[in-house]
Amino acid sequence: MHHLKRLFIGRPLRSAENDEQKLSKFAALALLSSDALSSIAYGTEQIVVVLMALSAAAIWYSLPIAAVVIVLLVSLTLSYRQIIHAYPHGGGAYVVSSENLGKNAGLIAGGSLLIDYMLTVAVSVSAGAAAITSAIPALFGHETAIAIVIVLAIMLMNLRGLRESASFLMVPVYLFIGVITLLIATGIFKIATGMTPLNATAIPGTVVPGITVGLLLRSFSSGSSSLTGVEAISNAVPFFKKPRAKNAAGTLALMASILGFFFVGITFINYWYGIVPKNEVTVLAQVGEAVFGKNIMYYVLQFSTAMILAVAANTGFSAFPVLAYNLAKDKFMPHMYLDRGDRLGYSNGIITLAFGSIILIGIFHGSTERLIPLYSIGVFIPFALSQTGMVIHWHRLKENLLKKATANVIGALISYAIIIILLVYRLPDIWPFFIIMPVLLVFFYSIHRHYQNVAEQLRLATSEPAVFHNYDGNTVIVLVGNVTRVNVGALNYARSIGDYVIAMHVSQDENKEKETEIEAEFKKLFPDIRFSVVHTSYRSIVNPVVRFVELVSKQAAKKNYTTTVIIPQFVPKKNWQRALHNQTSVKLRLRLSNREDIFLATYSYHLKK
Repeated sequence: MHHLKRLFIGRPLRSAENDEQKLSKFAALALLSSDALSSIAYGTEQIVVVLMALSAAAIWYSLPIAAVVIVLLVSLTLSYRQIIHAYPHGGGAYVVSSENLGKNAGLIAGGSLLIDYMLTVAVSVSAGAAAITSAIPALFGHETAIAIVIVLAIMLMNLRGLRESASFLMVPVYLFIGVITLLIATGIFKIATGMTPLNATAIPGTVVPGITVGLLLRSFSSGSSSLTGVEAISNAVPFFKKPRAKNAAGTLALMASILGFFFVGITFINYWYGIVPKNEVTVLAQVGEAVFGKNIMYYVLQFSTAMILAVAANTGFSAFPVLAYNLAKDKFMPHMYLDRGDRLGYSNGIITLAFGSIILIGIFHGSTERLIPLYSIGVFIPFALSQTGMVIHWHRLKENLLKKATANVIGALISYAIIIILLVYRLPDIWPFFIIMPVLLVFFYSIHRHYQNVAEQLRLATSEPAVFHNYDGNTVIVLVGNVTRVNVGALNYARSIGDYVIAMHVSQDENKEKETEIEAEFKKLFPDIRFSVVHTSYRSIVNPVVRFVELVSKQAAKKNYTTTVIIPQFVPKKNWQRALHNQTSVKLRLRLSNREDIFLATYSYHLKK
């Protein structure tokens, strides 16, 4: 197992090497923007799919809808740049909401983002699997299995560390940026030179019968999914090289510029070419075929799209562990999320995210369209709360609200509007979120209450001296089976720590002769130790042992003795061999550990071969 871990994850890094793992803007763009940039692979498509529910002629409405999405992108970018400078230690929407709107708002933002990062991974790899099956039709129908394999591969990559992840991601991310830039430039050139005449399903301004405000709002809310991932950089400011806030803000501005250019370009070309969605081929694939033709560039586009959609999940793998760390630091998540792994990453957060995402992929069968609404509500609630929090932040600092908070106010209003749209028009798709969130809040507060109770009970009072019980002796019970080196060693150890030692043996009713034989052997080796036999008519020895230990502990308490139970066990040379032996000792420890008047010890005898 150790060798496999080293093979897949690599050698452990020293804590002093942590600064060497920090990222330049060039590397951070690859690591933290893959989710936002990859969303153009399905952002335009989600707008058009909703409009197509009416008719193909309604596709022209994607142009004004895209313009409003860009307004929201600019507002969010300006706002999150402010968050980066105001909260350079990271934490994003969770920290902003907690400090300015209260702990409940912070936990709603944090819980929403935890769910959203799992959805980020599920949506990204599901879309990646769809892109793969678009290019290789023979794989159609196996999207779920492909998505799960991709998640596990990215999990292993992240367990290897920050710099290795960024190095790996540079190829697919910058390849995708190059290909999409070439696609848009080629498409615009063909349009501008008249090589491609207008083939739109309807010209702008055409009144499409049956069009409603509700349909347009649904389309806008779906297209806004392209903005998910914008907040990831504000969560991960500590990953950047110094000056961290400046580098993070610069990376965010660059990412937003690329995203805006891609989103507008793809939406416009899709409209001009009159492309409509198909079940087995993505809209982006159709745009690529229309612009490039079905040649090598088309397949490079499909390959780069599949790659960035697959690795877009890495934004979640970068941001989820940091958010879990911040929640754990505030005692709202288990402390195991504070621990760094061998490669200085938050390994427990990475593993939790991977398996949570796999469960979502399994539930939704890798369907991007079914995941998008949940994805949107999970990100726009933190968007709205963080923007509101920043308005209050500027007010508290007595800053110029008109200058500082304009972007926050616009971003908050549009985010709240999208939340209302989702509630009104997509409730059948997003209702699970409103069951998961209350459960998550109860989970957060239960953990917090537990840590508070632990601290209260363990803290030494400064006003009065701590009082501890003084015992007069120690009764030691050793659980013995046959006469073996393990049991003999355990009894010798018991004599060194105990004032009164008992060897306890559980005998089944049908084994009278064996019981007598074992007792005689022990009496010969340890004539000074009491040998007690407990009989049982059943196969399990756990209940008889517990009853005997409780009886002895009561007698020991009368003499002011402690009661220690030693459970002997042998340790196989190889870890996999442990599964070949029964786990009775584990069951005994679980049962006896609940008794505060009984102390447990394990005597381990290590096998040599």
